[in-house]
Amino acid sequence: MFPFKNNIILVRNHTRNLYLQLCDQIIGFIKSGKLPPSTKLPGSRKLADDLNIHRKTVIAAYEELASQGWIETIPARGTFVMASLPVIKPKNFDLSVTKSKTKNKSNFSYTTRPHLVRRPTNVAQHSIKIDDGIPDHRLAPIEEIAKVYRNITKKTHYQELLTYGSIYGNLDLRKTLATFLNQTRGLRVTIDNILITRGSQMGIYLVSQLLLSSKNKFIVVGNTNYMTADNTFEEAGGKIIYIPVDKEGLDTYALKKLCETRKIDVVYVTSHHHHPTTVTLSAKRRMHLLQLAQQYHFAIIEDDYDYDFHYSNAPILPLASNDEDGNVIYIGGFTKLIAPSMRIGYLVAPTDFVEEAARLRRIIDRQGDTILEQTLSQMITTGDIQRHCSKVLKIYKSRRDLFCKLLEEKLSFYFDFEIPKGGMAVWVKLHTSYNWDDVSEKATAIGLNLSTNWRRYDNNNSGHNGIRMGFASLNEQEIYQVIDKLVKVFELIES
Repeated sequence: MFPFKNNIILVRNHTRNLYLQLCDQIIGFIKSGKLPPSTKLPGSRKLADDLNIHRKTVIAAYEELASQGWIETIPARGTFVMASLPVIKPKNFDLSVTKSKTKNKSNFSYTTRPHLVRRPTNVAQHSIKIDDGIPDHRLAPIEEIAKVYRNITKKTHYQELLTYGSIYGNLDLRKTLATFLNQTRGLRVTIDNILITRGSQMGIYLVSQLLLSSKNKFIVVGNTNYMTADNTFEEAGGKIIYIPVDKEGLDTYALKKLCETRKIDVVYVTSHHHHPTTVTLSAKRRMHLLQLAQQYHFAIIEDDYDYDFHYSNAPILPLASNDEDGNVIYIGGFTKLIAPSMRIGYLVAPTDFVEEAARLRRIIDRQGDTILEQTLSQMITTGDIQRHCSKVLKIYKSRRDLFCKLLEEKLSFYFDFEIPKGGMAVWVKLHTSYNWDDVSEKATAIGLNLSTNWRRYDNNNSGHNGIRMGFASLNEQEIYQVIDKLVKVFELIES
């Protein structure tokens, strides 16, 4: 008989009841083949004595196992493992081996995606990080969000938000966004043109799947581009073509030559602040790009990820504000404005395209956080979001000015850069006599986390030697610390 007494371990002060612990372990023995079908189990009194537990605990465990179909009781004969269960070859009792195989190696085939692999980062303890341009989450209006969220959950009127809602997103937020985007970005849209997404990235994914999943679809991007967008286009099956980016943004004249020789299906552009170089697409090229889209019938994905943060003048209206023929798909969100965890974005496009995107969204995520979406709608209506935007705009501008001033004063011998007109990062090019691998290694050694992978900014191996250095998430003291550490890095390199 199987040695239950030596192999079952019950923990009396555990949160899981004793009889369920006993069930779990017997099921484990059955699944592993250690208790084959038709194996007779000890009587309830015998097992209770062996395990030093009450007989009622064993009876409860047997009843539970029987209800789940693991064991059966045959009158006048006893309790047995269900005879109809499949026979399993017993495995080694070495739990460490079993755990290792279960957790680390799949026993089935699946599709791998090498283009999504990113190298792990070696981060020193107590290090300070230079990110590639994210908001300072410490400035997020948490109290305001919590207050509105609580008020919504207390009202009976909003209980319907706890059930399934529209695949297009919260209706109130779509109405609010239609007004908000029309007023602030010069769009001329209704709620039928708006799909709420889980951040901008979901919008890019949905659009990519709809535009690029057929064979031989070509998408044009800048020769420096947002790496995650490139990954998304490749994942959808699109063939990426890179064209130059200069001080006026995406080179639309190079695009025109390309359109004359092959069918272009999509153009992806971060028109306000090109990612990663931060340059703004000039007015002349905006008009030219729209003309080309109308002439050659391609879609424009306009990723306006940080529209609100423009420091030199008022934000420049997006391409979508001048789209007369339905070529532009406008993507934005509140992640950069509030905090990375605020996963609310939006996709604005012609109604037929929004409807198709909503159908696809149904099988991906079904719907977002309806209560949070209602919260955001109310905060836009009351002006809380706009006031927060004005507040952080001043703070980020001040941080940009300080960061660029110190870069110029202390590190201009090693870097070339231009003060960005907006956004949350500076595009910094390392002089070719130095190497980012050396810089990153030395930075890590002194507690400065420079970048997860500096090569991410050079998807097509152009050798530009540049990275984004984010300033928005660093307060004044942290900016001084970062610059001092960078100075120390180059002292180590020179020594």
